[in-house]
Amino acid sequence: MNIRGNIFGATAIFLFAAGFPAADQLLQTWGIITLITVRNLLALIVMILLVFLLERSVVFRELPWLKGFWIGGMGFGFGSLLLLIAQAMTDATTAALAAAAMPLFAVGLEVALDGRRLSGRFLLAVALVLSGGALAAGVIPGKSSIGAGFALGLFASGIFAWGSRKTVKSFPTLSPLVRTTITTSGMFGFMAVLCLAAILLENSLSVIGSLDISNLKLLFIYALLGLAFSQIFWIKAVEDIGIGIASFHLNAAPFYVMIIVFVLGSEWNWMQALGAAILTVGTILAQLTENRSNHENIRQPKSSNE
Repeated sequence: MNIRGNIFGATAIFLFAAGFPAADQLLQTWGIITLITVRNLLALIVMILLVFLLERSVVFRELPWLKGFWIGGMGFGFGSLLLLIAQAMTDATTAALAAAAMPLFAVGLEVALDGRRLSGRFLLAVALVLSGGALAAGVIPGKSSIGAGFALGLFASGIFAWGSRKTVKSFPTLSPLVRTTITTSGMFGFMAVLCLAAILLENSLSVIGSLDISNLKLLFIYALLGLAFSQIFWIKAVEDIGIGIASFHLNAAPFYVMIIVFVLGSEWNWMQALGAAILTVGTILAQLTENRSNHENIRQPKSSNE
């Protein structure tokens, strides 16, 4: 089992989860589209500064910005928007259930494009991850609506899985920081177009909230921890352990959110804790059953047009 890759994955999702409590506070005064656009812009600025400071050999004008823009805009920008629309059509629980299905798409991509061979134990591990993720997300059978909104949420999860894998496979010679920077440019560009349209139409989703000290601190958490640093660790995890295993960690996000709000004074949720435990067992089992040579095959890009 690749311990380092799993640490990157867990760290990425914990930082990602840290953005949710901050977003809840910011959304009291900010419109959704404006907030996401500003978050993406701040994250992109920080990433560019980090590349400039830490990757002195990188020549910005020679980076594959156009391809990165396309992958980031479609895989992360469009995928995030679809999940948001799915939640609006249904509810938070149904959207969480759709997001929890991401390992199915991630593993499916590896089977179809990377030659992964599935064993019975690995399929059991996937089932544990999905059930544990559903519990961690607070999904209760019979209380989630299955329909067009849920289908759209599943489609969003598949797109995000595609974008994550494509980022690693398309730029094998670039560092995780540089890869994340060029794809985040696409995330920002996609949302910037929507934000401009919403502002011109004077839509309520484009409301710009206050920029006092309290909100600036929350923006720092939401943009830098929840996106910039989280995305860098996420892409590194995908590189080390593959999109299939990395996606397992994503299902722990609701549990991490619970830990954070518990520290801030909320109540402990034993059902989410149980879900996280089941998810962890599934993640470990999946990697214990992996064949070393098969894992090495997954990490090698087959072609740039996948």
